[in-house]
Amino acid sequence: MRILIISDAWHPQVNGVVRTLSMVAAELTTMGHQVEVIGPDRFRTVALPSYPSIRVAVAPGRRMGAMIEAFRPDALHIATEGPLGHAARRWALRRGVAFTTSFHTRFPEYLHARLRLPPALAYAWLRRFHNAGVATMVATHSLRRELTARGFRRVSAWTRGVDLVRFRPGSPDPADSTACSRPIFLYVGRVAVEKNLPAFLSLDLPGTKLVVGDGPQRQALSQAYPATRFLGERHGAALARYYAEADVFVFPSLTDTFGLVLLESLASGTPIAAYPVTGPADVLAGAPPGVGALDHDLRAAALRALATGNRAACRAHAERFSWRACADGFLANLVTASS
Repeated sequence: MRILIISDAWHPQVNGVVRTLSMVAAELTTMGHQVEVIGPDRFRTVALPSYPSIRVAVAPGRRMGAMIEAFRPDALHIATEGPLGHAARRWALRRGVAFTTSFHTRFPEYLHARLRLPPALAYAWLRRFHNAGVATMVATHSLRRELTARGFRRVSAWTRGVDLVRFRPGSPDPADSTACSRPIFLYVGRVAVEKNLPAFLSLDLPGTKLVVGDGPQRQALSQAYPATRFLGERHGAALARYYAEADVFVFPSLTDTFGLVLLESLASGTPIAAYPVTGPADVLAGAPPGVGALDHDLRAAALRALATGNRAACRAHAERFSWRACADGFLANLVTASS
């Protein structure tokens, strides 16, 4: 099958959407499908206001249509709601071509956090965007129920995976953490307002707090919380070592739709502390004792995860998730462009 994916989130961006699409495309290719991703790297771009590391395409409409027609897809998937996603959606609707979409990011909550825009307005816009497709794929059952209640139609489940080879227990200590006092509480991800990082950084916890990642709030937060070690972005084996070295992974976000970092932490044998919200609640559903702690009191969750964490149980739970299963789910949700 010739599968075309349109995404405003693509390399060199570093986030869960890019990671998911990259891994799914690789798995589908291994399965014998021909996959192409059209991202902002093919267009003239401008930096997103307040987030210079993210660049969005400028006026992609005419070129987008030509690219889609040149690839001649059997299945068209529009992964994001940005300029590229809208251009592909307009092309498909004008030509009566069926397509699927996916809901990766809670933009209404992000816009509210940054600009105080009422979430209901943004959800109405997103509902119109996604309901034009044949199916909208979401990562968790709780998000599926929520979007259905908000008027989204034909919402389908599409789980996530983790690299069980790269992320695993027992990696050697990273040089940057050997001098840290124990226990080590780790956060990995964007350093941005929507991640609710002060909820973690302000906690009275023993040992050391580490933040791995970058973003527009890094400078301000590093100044406000000098006792926390901000290490910047890490990738590959270096990132895996931080996961394996930590005693607890703290995930303060209230707005993520899944949180791939949760699976990476568990695959590394490190228990999770988080709020009981969409994403963490879904990842830990059915988990045995010792895998993590969810609590509206994040400090209580972190201390409970520290006291009860079982590295073998964390790893075993992560092994329930694979990128092949993720690719299979994606494939099952696709529709032929002529449907």
